[in-house]
Amino acid sequence: MILVLAGGVGGAKLAQGLASQLPPEELLIVVNTGDDFIHLGLHISPDVDTVMYWLAGLNDRIRGWGLAGETWNFMTALGRLGDPTWFRLGDSDLATHVVRTQRLACSETLSEVTRHLSRQLGIAHHVAPMSDDSVRTIIHTTDGTLAFQDYFVRLRCAPTVTAVSFDGIEKAAPSPAFIAAMADPHLRTIVICPSNPLLSIDPILSIPGVLQWLRQRRVPAVAVSPIVGGQAIKGPAAKILRELGRDVSVLGIAEHYRGLIDGLVIDAIDEITAPAIEGLGLSVTVTNTVMANLDDQKALASVALALAAQIADGAHA
Repeated sequence: MILVLAGGVGGAKLAQGLASQLPPEELLIVVNTGDDFIHLGLHISPDVDTVMYWLAGLNDRIRGWGLAGETWNFMTALGRLGDPTWFRLGDSDLATHVVRTQRLACSETLSEVTRHLSRQLGIAHHVAPMSDDSVRTIIHTTDGTLAFQDYFVRLRCAPTVTAVSFDGIEKAAPSPAFIAAMADPHLRTIVICPSNPLLSIDPILSIPGVLQWLRQRRVPAVAVSPIVGGQAIKGPAAKILRELGRDVSVLGIAEHYRGLIDGLVIDAIDEITAPAIEGLGLSVTVTNTVMANLDDQKALASVALALAAQIADGAHA
């Protein structure tokens, strides 16, 4: 069993690469749900949907999110009626949210609904939300406190961030699949995707019990840096890290995950930083981490798994 923690486009890309390398029974992809929100009466799970669409091969590779070949008649009609159109829901994508909302209203859990949607999309690998409980990422800024999607989509990440918190996290429990993976005696590797560490991975790690489990685990854990050459490949990770006074570099990522991982995969452009990361007690692999196509995704997945295997072999030597 390989446990993957993912969120956003970077997480979806690496998850697809890993799924191409591993049979369904050996992979569990746990996805951030701190971005979830209710919009137009619908339960939207942006990160879960992004991962599902990539695994199903239905994703829009140009935008990174949403479905390929999407149309926007619903949004056009919505705007004509005077309702807000800042959060774009494509006509085909809309069906996913309608089905999710209906099934949740019939007392299914988010895990059950995600499993159903995955099956219907032809996804063999197991995709699970981080929790079936409501957790909402809150962005504290110099312009006030904002719900995540207000900051991320409506305001396009413009306000200066002063803190990030997760509403409801104290009462949240890991999803059943997540709990099972943490207790699985056959678990052999944990992979943290090149997702935004503050917005996509920290919500997962902040669920009560998860950090303690990670610190006490007996299997290798590796992360792929979302920062390349001091910049984020996609999204506001570098901006937020900078505004919070963090080091916007692969070394900063290593420090963020210090004590939780054994190894870090970094891009060749950051190779000079490898000795400093090793000085933190982490193993480092240098490779191309920019996933421009499926071949890149597969190659990066193989490198991450090889680093974990190398760490495991060293521990057993």
